[in-house]
Amino acid sequence: MPLPKIATPTYELELPSTGQTINYRPFLVKEEKVLVIALESEDNKQITSAIKAVLKNCIITKGIKVESLPTFDIEFLFLNIRGKSVGEELEVNVICPDDEKTEVPVTIDLDDIKVQKNENHNNKIKIDDNVMMEMKYPSLDQFIKNNFDLDDKNAMEQSFDLIATSIDKIYTTDEVWAAADCTKKEMKEFLEGMNSQQFKDIESFFETMPKLSHTISVTNPNTKVKSDVVLEGLASFFA
Repeated sequence: MPLPKIATPTYELELPSTGQTINYRPFLVKEEKVLVIALESEDNKQITSAIKAVLKNCIITKGIKVESLPTFDIEFLFLNIRGKSVGEELEVNVICPDDEKTEVPVTIDLDDIKVQKNENHNNKIKIDDNVMMEMKYPSLDQFIKNNFDLDDKNAMEQSFDLIATSIDKIYTTDEVWAAADCTKKEMKEFLEGMNSQQFKDIESFFETMPKLSHTISVTNPNTKVKSDVVLEGLASFFA
């Protein structure tokens, strides 16, 4: 006689980028094993691959492409799935800012960690009186490529690559150029033709992008100094 099937609960949340409601389930023991092995490897690419694999398994809503989701959606999703799987509280070690060496354990309620949005954030960028650009969020795959597959690229080349892959379209009052129809060389030449202020306006899109963020207060047990520490990005919550 076959063993009984264990019922798995389902939950829902809204994706921060679009507000779309999606259904998901907690990860199972077999998936937790994959994550633990990846985390123990301390290899960023392996950890990211494991997180993507778990998300694909746990997202029930059809039509969600994990590879195309913005990084902050991925982080928010994973944090919620993790909360429903192994507990709503997370303990992290935080380094006290006043002496930059003392570590203090802090317990965080996962419900308190939100994706913070900057009111000055805008995906439409005015290049000059005639030319406008519309940006799209870099996907997790693009984020990995630009952060971990560096090869011999310098910081400026990495920045150019990230910006080029995050342009959705360029347009004037009369014409529209879809970035997908432009070559890498054309995009590079377009960006290189900008002045410093125009380039800064584009960089501002990335700097003000929504991000997983939470502020906690810590007291250094040695100096008794109380400080606020801002945790940003998924890695901060699993440090």
